[in-house]
Amino acid sequence: MSEKVLLIDDEQDFLDVMSERMEARSIDVSTASSAREGLEKAAAGSFDIVILDLMMPEMDGIETLRILKEKNPDLEVILLTGHATIKQGIEAMKLGALDLLEKPADLNQLTEKIHAAQAKKMVIAEKKNEEKIKKILAEKGW
Repeated sequence: MSEKVLLIDDEQDFLDVMSERMEARSIDVSTASSAREGLEKAAAGSFDIVILDLMMPEMDGIETLRILKEKNPDLEVILLTGHATIKQGIEAMKLGALDLLEKPADLNQLTEKIHAAQAKKMVIAEKKNEEKIKKILAEKGW
């Protein structure tokens, strides 16, 4: 099964190159060139992981991460930046980011993290289904 990734970055050239390289690795990639567009796509679709630029105009990656996690706490998010500070990295982790990577991102490392995020999402979904089944069985008295 192909991983579904939402790539959010304000640099169109970066989006084009990264999405092309990910698609060559059989990753299903959607792109957004602003935080607001990314939030809309995240709300409308089902993604295994969001890869998000830290520094964007109008809304930065930390604020976007906060909103993404409020709406979907199980969503995995990796922040990418060319301007990371330790403070931002710590804040991102506290908000639930999977990782903070520096640009230019190593595609092999990023691909590994995407695979790990999809596996984690599947485990979470399986646990939720098990809880639902237990609840139904308990309610029905079977």
